[in-house]
Amino acid sequence: MRLTILGSGTNVHPTRAAAGYLVRTDQHILLDFGPRTLMNLIKTGVNRHRITHILFSHFHADHFSDFITYFFDAIIFTKYNGGTRPSLTVIGPPGTSQLFRTLFAAMPGFSRVPFRVRFKEVSDRPFWIGKTKVLPHKVVHSPRLHCLGYRLEYGGKALAYSGDSQYCTNLVKLCGDADLAVLDCSFPADRPGPVHLHAGQCGQVAKEAGVGQLILSHFYPIADSSDVKAQAAEQYGGKIWKGKDLLTIRV
Repeated sequence: MRLTILGSGTNVHPTRAAAGYLVRTDQHILLDFGPRTLMNLIKTGVNRHRITHILFSHFHADHFSDFITYFFDAIIFTKYNGGTRPSLTVIGPPGTSQLFRTLFAAMPGFSRVPFRVRFKEVSDRPFWIGKTKVLPHKVVHSPRLHCLGYRLEYGGKALAYSGDSQYCTNLVKLCGDADLAVLDCSFPADRPGPVHLHAGQCGQVAKEAGVGQLILSHFYPIADSSDVKAQAAEQYGGKIWKGKDLLTIRV
């Protein structure tokens, strides 16, 4: 299993793309698809037209908006450039189907495409993509918004992704004994903000969950002004990575 960070920042960040991650198992799976992540996906050399599953944690724009560019590109590729691609499955929390059907009806050219598109709404029950087991789990982010973290298991290894989350018991459970956890580190511990983890809480989650390695990611610009690795290390004694765009780690 390999993880490539496509975006380690947030919606408007001077040096980082927003949230997006490529996981390579027996499949190529995308976790979120925020602004500027599509160009980083292209830089990986992975054929974007062969990706069959995109998993969304929630639908704030910094986790979602490059999907529109990606899908329009897929339409042009298959309808006018003679290309072919497999069906695409879009996975997310309750409300996913309604959101995408509304979007496709509103966007010119999105309603009729020459490949199959499926929508799958998930909550807390595991499912399989090929030989990769996916366990979604509801986490606490902002009020009245159903947000998911995801745990991917393949080849005896486990990777946990928080999406956007505050500290909560469900997040610790999601990360339990994972070989690698990618956590929302929006803020430094000395300047915490609302509805997201700060660096110290990332270390706390990693320690309580017993993860093998911790990746801090999803930085607001303020997080780059502090030593967030050191802040997380006050709680967690394992390997800590400060995420950056196009960093690839083998799990």
